[in-house]
Amino acid sequence: MTKAWKKSDWRAKPRIQMPDYPDASAVAAVEAQLSKYPPLVFAGEARKLKAALGAAAKGEAFLLQGGDCAESFQEFSADNIRDTFKVMLQMAIVLTWGAKVPVVKVGRMAGQFAKPRSAPTEMVGGIELPSYRGDIINGFEGTPEARIPDPNRMLQAYTQAAASLNLLRAFSTGGYADIHRVQSWMAGFIEEPAAANYRNIAQRIEDALDFMTAAGVTSATAHELSSVDFYTSHEALLLEYEEALCRIDSTTGVPVAGSGHMIWIGDRTRQTDGAHVEFCRGVQNPIGLKCGPSTTAEDLKVLMAKLNPENEPGRLTLIARFGAGKVGDHLPRLIRTVEAEGAKVLWSCDPMHGNTIKAASGYKTRPFESVLREVREFFQIHKAEGTIPGGVHFEMTGKDVTECTGGVRAVTDENLSDRYHTACDPRLNASQALELAFLVAEELNDRRRLSRAAGF
Repeated sequence: MTKAWKKSDWRAKPRIQMPDYPDASAVAAVEAQLSKYPPLVFAGEARKLKAALGAAAKGEAFLLQGGDCAESFQEFSADNIRDTFKVMLQMAIVLTWGAKVPVVKVGRMAGQFAKPRSAPTEMVGGIELPSYRGDIINGFEGTPEARIPDPNRMLQAYTQAAASLNLLRAFSTGGYADIHRVQSWMAGFIEEPAAANYRNIAQRIEDALDFMTAAGVTSATAHELSSVDFYTSHEALLLEYEEALCRIDSTTGVPVAGSGHMIWIGDRTRQTDGAHVEFCRGVQNPIGLKCGPSTTAEDLKVLMAKLNPENEPGRLTLIARFGAGKVGDHLPRLIRTVEAEGAKVLWSCDPMHGNTIKAASGYKTRPFESVLREVREFFQIHKAEGTIPGGVHFEMTGKDVTECTGGVRAVTDENLSDRYHTACDPRLNASQALELAFLVAEELNDRRRLSRAAGF
């Protein structure tokens, strides 16, 4: 961050993966309107999250980041928000058991409306159309009119994000997040015949809660058992929207992105001299940086220096996304680059984006086994390098969709058409997400046990 930075400086930099609006005056009018609206999040919240992520970077906490690939205007409902929040709380309890440290809960929610695309056009019903880039930019419908970028969609995105945050804050503090309630929600999952391996963990968690209750530690006596800190995040792709919601923090005088607690830069938009890096370097929020196979050591050095010049703990999260079987080809060299620079970063694993395939049925999917394999490789390499695997990043939903194959309920290629609702990338369903949490918890528990045996 620098005093010379201005929130509009990105406009002088090369921009990619952003729409070309046909009416510049309409864009300016929307930006002017958004700039008068209250920020969606506040600087104190962003600083609190940054401190929690700094603890995760040192192994004193663990990051769970998850939610929709791209939030939809059409599917927006209180039930959808509740169900994803509910599953994330269940996952967090399981991960807390494994890591024996607090779990930092960050949703891909209340702002994840824009998506980068691999090509500017796509075929829809035999017609070539501009690519769908998320509801904040254009429509999913397969017509030329729907695919025209419309700046007024930013106003609808803001309204939906504000309503989502309002509900999430109520869920977080109003008793819905009570740890005993969350534990009881797991009953349906562990009763599955194929989930027998996880019943022991669930029972141990329940025994621990029973002991705490017997010792007088209850939701009535400990506020921490009845409420949670829950943060929001999204890819900062549409910079007109980000700039319009950027504010100056009245307590520090430093700019803050008012669109979400944490924002990240995608693997397609991390150019060292690009618009997205330029915007993100100037705000005080925690920043995520997706690191794919093409990330070079030199680029990573420059990006770390630009995005975290003060080497502040919790400021920068490196989100590895390589694909199962490829982690060993790329992650070690990036870890060694970070260590050689003495950089303070949080390492997180995104096992979703490198494992997308096209099923025989024609649906885009992600095999559960590939997702799990990449997570395990991520942990194994950090163990070999002597560094800390600090978090996981999943595309998931609380709904019983059939978009990723495998898992306890054994979704097959033939099942994909049953409940394939995503507007963009395939998501883990509630059962798959919770199963993955159990498996990650086992990895964390093994790591903790080995560290204790080694005297750390």
